[in-house]
This record gives sequence, C-alpha cells and structure tokens, in this order.
Amino acid sequence: MLKYLIEKEFKQMLRNPVIPRLIVVFPCMMMILMPWAANLEIKHNNVVVVDADHSPVSRRLVEKVASTDYFNLVENAPDYGQALDCVERGEADIILEIPDHFEKGLATGRPVQVQVSANAVNGTKGGLGSSYLTAVVNEFVAQETGGGNPVRLSVLNLYNPHQDYKVFMVPALLVVMLTLVCGFLPALNIVGEKETGTIEQINVTPLGKSVFILGKLVPYWIVGLVVLTIALFLAFLLYGIVPSGSAWLIYFFAGVFILTMSGFGLLISNYSSTMQQAMFVMFFFLIVFILMSGLFTPVRSMPEWAQWISAFNPLTYFIQVMRMIFLKGCGMADLWPQLGKLLSFMTVFAVAAVWSYRKTNG
Repeated sequence: MLKYLIEKEFKQMLRNPVIPRLIVVFPCMMMILMPWAANLEIKHNNVVVVDADHSPVSRRLVEKVASTDYFNLVENAPDYGQALDCVERGEADIILEIPDHFEKGLATGRPVQVQVSANAVNGTKGGLGSSYLTAVVNEFVAQETGGGNPVRLSVLNLYNPHQDYKVFMVPALLVVMLTLVCGFLPALNIVGEKETGTIEQINVTPLGKSVFILGKLVPYWIVGLVVLTIALFLAFLLYGIVPSGSAWLIYFFAGVFILTMSGFGLLISNYSSTMQQAMFVMFFFLIVFILMSGLFTPVRSMPEWAQWISAFNPLTYFIQVMRMIFLKGCGMADLWPQLGKLLSFMTVFAVAAVWSYRKTNG
C-alpha cells in the first residue's frame, strides 16, 4: 500500500506544471543570486570630506580613504552644513571632517580630533561603515606619527582564511533552501486534497494514519535530497565551495532535517482548511525560524529571550551542522548534540502529523 501512495504522490507532482520546474529552478536561483546578496560586509560607502586643514597630510588621509574598497569619495565639501546636505539627499553615507591644524597637531604630538558622522538610518551600514573609517584613520595617524604599539600583531583567520563571506553563507543558504522547499510543499499537500475532494477517497479506505503520513513524507524526502544535490553541485561549479568534511554526513543530516520540516508542513496542512490559510501560517513560522536561526546574527549575540526561542528552532542546529562540516570538517563525534536535537524535532513533528490527521476531514 505504501508503494502505491508514494507512486501517487510523484504522479501528482509531475502533473503539476510548477513543482518539477521549481525543483530545478529554485536551487539554481538560490545559488546564483543569494550568495552575492546575503552579504553583511559593507563596501562602497559614499564619503563626503570636509577638509579644513588643506595640508599635504590631510590630502594623503583623503587619498588613503578613497583608495580602499570600502569607501567612495563623492565630494569635498567646504563646510559641514553642505556635507550634511549630501547625506540628507542620499548622495553620501558618511562625513569625514578633518579639523584645522590637523598636520600641525600630528607633528607636535598634540591631540587631534577627527569627526566621523554616519547616516544610521540603516544601523548595520552606519555602524560598520563608521568602524571601517575609524580604523583607516587610526592606521594613517599611526603611520604618520611613527607611533603605535611596538608589538606587531599577526592575524590568522581559521577555517575561512580569505574571509570570503560566500564560504560562510552558502552552507546556511542550503538550509534555507531545503526549509522553503520541504516546508511549503508539504504544507499545501493535504489541504490541497481537501479542496479538490480527493481526500475523501482516502478517508473511506482502511489505510492507517501512519502509512498515509509516511506516504506523504517519503516523496518530499527524495525531492529534498535531489534539490540538495543540485545546490551542492552549483556551489562547487560557481564558487568552488566544497565541504571540508564528509558529504555523506551532510546527506545524513539533511535527510533528518527534511523529514523534520516535511512533518511540520504536514502538521500545518492537517489543521488548515484552505491553501491560502496554510500558506500564511507556514510563511509566519518560516520567517520566525529563519530570522531566529543564526543565519545572519549569531545566536549568542541575541537577547536571552531570543536565545530561548532559537533553542526550539530546528534551523538553528542544522545551520550549525552545515557550517561545521563545510568550514571545519567536523565529523559525527562533534555533531552528536545537534543530531539529538534534530531527531527530537523530527519525532515530535512526525508524531504530531500522524495524530492530527483525521480521516473524517474533507
């Protein structure tokens, strides 16, 4: 009986003109576009300079700022008011104000105050941009004065030596991709059969609830693994990113995670009366899952109440697994805590999906 249920699910997928294309097109779009867009490294900030000193040293500082990839020099304003107008018009993000007697102050060792004003409407861009500019100014002053700490620091970046943000984001984007595919499609499955009336044919059969739910889970488990394979191939082909650890370990954890999200989607489908209702409920939960998963913001940087929410989020643990395998090459011995939590989520959602299915639905 299970065999025929699985066969029915695949036939329904193939009859739908959208799903087969989605399985191929969606991972391609995620791997081609998202690693470039999902980047928290702030580059090409527009800077307007107010140089009240007009000395060779102040000009060298401006040239140093303009020579980096992080800043674009858009204007040399005569005063702070005109520079502020540039910010208000959206032409500049940061104002660098160099005071009068800047060169003289550096030469005599007197304190010199350089003001950095950042547009903080976008808090992340304003904060990081001002931090980058402050670091450039401090480095320039140390070079000009010959001062600085006599101890030379040598920085070694472990696991991602070139600090390529795509290496950090691609493993997490694979998780988001599986979440969307294996969460939304099952969430629309049973409720779709309710709307078309085919669920009534199942209700009059002696088919058990466990077999019915398993017949729904297995096809999406296979679809999820196919989508993951396409995405892994594109990650290697487009960015040269390959896991440092075992690829089979990735598939093992992905299989557990796909069953977890598919079970959650079927649970929502059981309680939904229309496809629109299922889509809105699933969208609400996925937004919370993704934002509270540590995809962009580290979980430890969140408030304590947000960390408690993240502890009940399956995406949190699978993102940890993917980054540990891809970047650090961790094996199963390092991933037992995450495996235990993912298996717990999978069991709870699968049991809840079976329990919540009522053969009287229709």
